[in-house]
Parts: sequence; structure tokens; C-alpha cells
Amino acid sequence: MDAFKARRRLVCHGARHAKGSPFMSYNPFASSLAFAAAVASFSMSLASAALAGPLVVNGIYSNGPTAPAEPQYRQVDMNQSGQSALGGGFIEMLVTGADPSRRGYAATRSYEPPRQRVASAQPGRMDLHGQVDPIYQRTEVEYSGAAPGSIVVDTSNKFLYYMKSPGRAIRYGIGVGRPGFEWSGVKTISRKAEWPAWTPPSEMLARRPDLPRFMPGGPENPLGARALYLGSSLYRIHGTNEPYTIGQNVSSGCIRMMNEDVTDLYERVGVGTRVVVR
Repeated sequence: MDAFKARRRLVCHGARHAKGSPFMSYNPFASSLAFAAAVASFSMSLASAALAGPLVVNGIYSNGPTAPAEPQYRQVDMNQSGQSALGGGFIEMLVTGADPSRRGYAATRSYEPPRQRVASAQPGRMDLHGQVDPIYQRTEVEYSGAAPGSIVVDTSNKFLYYMKSPGRAIRYGIGVGRPGFEWSGVKTISRKAEWPAWTPPSEMLARRPDLPRFMPGGPENPLGARALYLGSSLYRIHGTNEPYTIGQNVSSGCIRMMNEDVTDLYERVGVGTRVVVR
């Protein structure tokens, strides 16, 4: 008991002397605890900032389908000894995110903005009308050389003209026969059909045995919304479910138009209309 009191007096005596001293006494254990607490607090701050990033649910980012980009690196200041100004090691890794294997560089992570997903109006189909060159949009122009009410097909320039009146015509963009399937001549419209069915001719099936033997009319049918049959030939002026092919040499000889254009033309002409293909 006497030894315990003696030690207590010694501690209190030292504290009284330290109280009047301009310097605080150094306690190594307390300093270590303070440093560890500061490091832990800083680490928790970094973790909170990381958690503030995009939320991942089942591998999908909540702000879009884009995953984080690969880390990019920026160079940090180095002194002449090759060590960074922050001293390197664990503290620099906490402050800069530096990769220890890449001395002199700090990692900075960036994210791409989320990509927008646009769903088509009908599953399995996409409206590519916006990709058609504006020059092939329907318009009224000055044109002469044919009688009013007749049709002129300019295969070289990919235009079809419906003669509205003397010197005036409605011009439509078209797709025409690919190399080896070009033709010219004069025909008359022998039949009209809305949402026509398609039976590929034997010549086409010989070239493309993968084609169906018959396809009912509808949005997926390659003849499109309307068809104007030319005489007794296999050729037609018809719509298409591939509007992006307008302005190109793509068909087996038929004249294809955008569905809205062939529908417009269909209402303007009748059986017996003269068609000049040049």
C-alpha cells in the first residue's frame, strides 16, 4: 500500500511541474493512437466517396448500361531522388490513389456517360427513314418531256416522276436494279395491290434458294405497302421494308419506293397508266 501511494505522489508531483512548463510532455502511445485514428477517418472518407459512385444491381449500373472506364494515370511531381513530393508509400496511396507498381503516377478514374437505348416502335423492326438522303424526299419540281398523268423513271439519277401537269411533276426517290438487272422500255400498269403477297419467281429462287416460296402481305414483306404491276413482266413499282436502300442499285429490276411514297403514287394513278423507264 505504501509503495502504491509513493508512486501516486511521484506522478502527481511530475504533473504539477509539467503544468507550469511551456512544453507538453510527450506520450508515444497517445500519439500513435491519434495517428491511427486520423488514418482510419481519412480511409473512411475515401470509401464514402467511392460508394457515392454508380450503384450496381446485378451487374447493371443504375445510371445506364455503361461500365466504368479503365483507370487513366496522371503524372505526379517527383523530387530528384525519384520519390514523389508526398513521400510515397501508404500515405501517398491514400491521398492520390497511386498504383505502387507505377511509380510517379496517380490513378484517376473516369466514367463514360450512360448510353441511351432507343426502342423501335415495333419489336424486330427499325425505322431507318432518317438515313435516306434528303434529295430523295418527295417534292414537286419543274419537269417536261411526258404527258400529264404518265410516269417517267430516271434510273440513272434514281428518280421517278409523276407528271402532274404540263411542265410540273412530283418527284420521288427510288431504288433500281443492281448491275446486270438494269432495263429500259415502256410499260403500262396492269394491276394494283395493297399490301401485296410475294411469290419469288423461279429465276430468283435459283439464285437465292434461301428465300421463302411464298410470303403474305404485311410490314415484313419486301414488296412493302403497295405494288403497281408493269404489264405481263415480272417487274413492279412497289414499296419496301428497307427504306435506307433508296437511291441505290439494289433490286432484281423492280422499282422500289418508300412506303409513304408508293402509297401516294398509288392514289394518283390507275390501271393503264403509261410508264416510261429510261
